[in-house]
Amino acid sequence: QSKYDFAAYYLVNWTLMTLRKTKILATLGPSSDSSECIEQLILTGVNLFRLNFSHGDHDYHSKVFGRIKTACEKLDRTVGVLQDICGPKVRVSKLPNDFQIKAGDQIIFHKNGIDAYQEVNHYHICINKPEILDLLKVDEFIYLCDGALRTKVIAIDDTTVTTQAENAFKLSSNKGVNFPNTRINIDILTEKDKKDIAWGVENKVDFMAISFVQTADDMLKAKTLVQSLGGTQSLIAKIEKFDACENIDAIIKVSDGIMIARGDLGIEMPYHQVPIWQKRIIQKTSLQSTKPVIVATQMLLSMAQNESATRAEVSDVANAVLDGTDCVMLSEESAVGVNPVNTVAYMSQIILAAESVFPFFKSSESFEDRTDIVATSTVKLAQDLDAKGIFALSSSGLSVREMSKYRGKAHIFAMTHDDFVARQLTLYWGVTPGMIVNKDDIEAMSKEVLKKASRHDFVDTNKLYILTAGHPVGKPGTTNLIKVLGSKELKHYLQD
Repeated sequence: QSKYDFAAYYLVNWTLMTLRKTKILATLGPSSDSSECIEQLILTGVNLFRLNFSHGDHDYHSKVFGRIKTACEKLDRTVGVLQDICGPKVRVSKLPNDFQIKAGDQIIFHKNGIDAYQEVNHYHICINKPEILDLLKVDEFIYLCDGALRTKVIAIDDTTVTTQAENAFKLSSNKGVNFPNTRINIDILTEKDKKDIAWGVENKVDFMAISFVQTADDMLKAKTLVQSLGGTQSLIAKIEKFDACENIDAIIKVSDGIMIARGDLGIEMPYHQVPIWQKRIIQKTSLQSTKPVIVATQMLLSMAQNESATRAEVSDVANAVLDGTDCVMLSEESAVGVNPVNTVAYMSQIILAAESVFPFFKSSESFEDRTDIVATSTVKLAQDLDAKGIFALSSSGLSVREMSKYRGKAHIFAMTHDDFVARQLTLYWGVTPGMIVNKDDIEAMSKEVLKKASRHDFVDTNKLYILTAGHPVGKPGTTNLIKVLGSKELKHYLQD
């Protein structure tokens, strides 16, 4: 019996799973990177896969990416792929052994390279980005081990920064370092990152997540690099530093989407402010600027080791859905967890329950352009007529993204002429993309769309649907047609 046999899990019907509005992004790793598991994750409801470039080499990621593509072809599903660029993570250098730090001990950071050593109540170490030490001031903080070890700067000289530990913790080699009070102003793209981005462009990933973004200029530099390599990937800014929150409006403006990386963000700012910033960023990003937002880190972390989540984790996922996020992300839970398929099924059930009380349709008092006006009109019409779904023919995906922003109750079935456009829509709330149609006249395309949708069990001839399209066909930003399709019209299009 297969390890991933569906009989072992409480899964819902595939059509219902597909009509879940909030998307699931699952990280692949040792627990989930086999062809068999990838297929089961897709069938269980994963909309996008994350390739974490903090781990693994190009050969490994190429093999996993190939398995994703093969699984999508085999299952006839459209799934997006997000490449997470690791960025300039600051880490402690190699230690001769673990240091058992006690409250009151001094940790001395050396600006010049040394071999770490310890004295009585004094520990001498280096970090991989020593230039940051020149930016520190007395009374600022340095956090180590993902915030588990807190130290305060008490003295600075030409060669060292001396800190005092505020709590006890075991310090090991290569542990992460955070500077919650210091603007570090380092280049967010390392030489490794640039090589990884070149790999992503060459292999045609759909999204790239840029780590440790601090300003809009950071995203512009990344975008310039991608474009210079011939890439058209959507760039997602990872918000995990306090200064990124201060610059959030400018960052949203130049990014294609936002990831709220709550792990590092909860170290960089007071932990009690993270939920507030989560709500604020979702509101600014997906509900005001037509750009998707991902809520990430520790959503169902206990399921990395257990078959069920804590009630607090269930509430966390549900509240992110009710906040209006486009997507929720699994990290360790799916990459190294004991049962990735079960975790995705569990998350799907939470999302569906939360969406049963979701406050659908967000109206707007101002509009960006004609496409925006047509989009909100379509969503409101579907809402007023209690339409089962919206079939949206779109060349660029722009009209679909605009409709997603208004959070209507009717699901959006996106029909495009291009696979890449379809995959980029996998991140958007309430959108099921992937039915590729040939460029033809509106009547022929409408017929093709509805027949393909019917084969996927997306059409109920006893329900009402809306169809949108643009004329002339194939020109981005020309959505100018809205059709109401009742039983009579549906049967007309579905007849041989």
